[in-house]
Amino acid sequence: MSVRSEIMAVTERVIERSRQSRPAYLERIHAARDAGPHRSTLACGNLAHSFAACSPFDKAALSGNTVANLAIVTAYNDMLSAHQPYERFPDVIRQAAHEAGGVAQVAGGVPAMCDGVTQGQTGMDLSLFSRDVIAMSTGVALSHNTFDAAVYLGICDKIVPGLMMAALSFGHLPAVFVPAGPMTSGISNDEKAKTRQLYAEGKIGRAELLESESKSYHGPGTCTFYGTANSNQMLMEIMGLHLPGASFVNPNTPLRDALTRAATKRALAITALGNEYTPVGEIIDEKAIINGIVGLHATGGSTNHTIHLIAIARAAGIQITWDDFNDLSELVPLLTRIYPNGMADVNHFHAAGGMGFLIGALLDGGLVHPDVRTVAGTGLEGYRTEAKLDAQGEASWSPAPAVSGDRNVLRDATEPFQATGGLKVLDGNIGRAVIKISSVKPDRHVIEAPAIVFHSQNAMIDAFKAGEMNRDCVAVVRFQGPKANGMPELHKLTPQLGILQDRGFRVALVTDGRMSGASGKVPAAIHVTPEAKDGGAIAKIRDGDMIRLDADANRLEVLVDPAEWAARELATADLSGNEFGTGRELFAAFRAVAGSAEIGGGVIHFGVAA
Repeated sequence: MSVRSEIMAVTERVIERSRQSRPAYLERIHAARDAGPHRSTLACGNLAHSFAACSPFDKAALSGNTVANLAIVTAYNDMLSAHQPYERFPDVIRQAAHEAGGVAQVAGGVPAMCDGVTQGQTGMDLSLFSRDVIAMSTGVALSHNTFDAAVYLGICDKIVPGLMMAALSFGHLPAVFVPAGPMTSGISNDEKAKTRQLYAEGKIGRAELLESESKSYHGPGTCTFYGTANSNQMLMEIMGLHLPGASFVNPNTPLRDALTRAATKRALAITALGNEYTPVGEIIDEKAIINGIVGLHATGGSTNHTIHLIAIARAAGIQITWDDFNDLSELVPLLTRIYPNGMADVNHFHAAGGMGFLIGALLDGGLVHPDVRTVAGTGLEGYRTEAKLDAQGEASWSPAPAVSGDRNVLRDATEPFQATGGLKVLDGNIGRAVIKISSVKPDRHVIEAPAIVFHSQNAMIDAFKAGEMNRDCVAVVRFQGPKANGMPELHKLTPQLGILQDRGFRVALVTDGRMSGASGKVPAAIHVTPEAKDGGAIAKIRDGDMIRLDADANRLEVLVDPAEWAARELATADLSGNEFGTGRELFAAFRAVAGSAEIGGGVIHFGVAA
């Protein structure tokens, strides 16, 4: 089935907007392809350095120009559950590469921080900027120019976007992303959320809270709720950079290892040395980006990708905007209920039919482009499958289920959970913002209440504890943007706001910071741009100003006389506390030149002014 005309119209708008930057990008990567790598033409000293520690077999193979060399870029560390399984992967990849007649080398490692560990802590101020550090680190790893393709080992929030930005900077190289999979299910996400709320209300102690959290985050693998990490995996599959069905297979299982071996062999098969050359810069085109946004809406994915996908697209010379997200959200129905948009976790989603069923449903509904390139070489139709083990213990593929295994978790486009994706762009005299309403009840889509202004999340928590927020209110938490403090997630505020809402108050959040991939039931206008530190109008808001957040009409406004509003001075804040400690002094240059959330929120602008 061809894509619907309305989806095509947005795609054509993106193509037109990118008509100068995209051809220039393709010209650059084609020139890089033509220039190398040609290991046989390297100076002997260069070449000797590149394989000095290799086995005699690999040295002989790399001395010429006929054996493919596969770069492994890894985000392994053994503190974080999602990345701990990667410890074994290089050995699995090297062995699979030898079986395929190639060589694999760990080209470099990249940092992998966990927003779950740093949530509400000062380390979170480094989180968004870590994406650009990861991209730069990957660039260093690949700068040796001795590789014919790369496999990328990364899962979580900023890691995959950073790896993607770098992979596209080396867009002449084929790239396959290799997931490690989600941890097995622990206690239900609903039970975990209730325990957090009880703790915030002072009804249970730290020991009970820690016991609950430990039963939820209990083993190797990605956290099982549908936040940014698992949204990353969905994106890599629907954009054609995973093998079909690879995203949500649990770690340390025979199928997981088989898929890693298959990914390795596929990466070697699509280099310029063979007949199926498939550079990543050609896979990620305007249609692939649109498919990614559609997948985000259909699954109620992370709001963080309204920042990350813009940065990823710009790395490939593609210009997308928040308006594209908004317009596609009106066209794409919500097909999943995964926590926080439901009670199921990603393991339940996978068991109900997973990515194979979802992609099939989107194809049948004419909501995604089928005619795209993928690492599997099949187009998107080839992703209407699920991965299994064959009799020899290797990965094989069969048609995905035609019927959802659990309609409470996963549906097709003929009977969705809701008609739209639930991600909207708000505009008004405060600025532009993003809101995710897929788990917000309809009677909370419009909130009109007086502002209570804070300059830190801790200040809001203190006010909550003091009983100062027991009323209808809009919490305005400002000076949380990239230039102010690196744009931390403010997920720590979720329990307090949820309690106020459960008490019957009409509450909302307005912030120039981020919320979380787990944004939930309280309406939250986030990523307000321009940010307060950059002269944004959010810095004009005063305590008691009436704020109207209207997700139905896409508006975010202060109900103040226009003349008074225009005459108001911008508030300032003492941000010196953001400048030191937990490594923050190392990122002063990043804060100084960071771009707005609407152009990716980082320091790598790909030729676009901040």
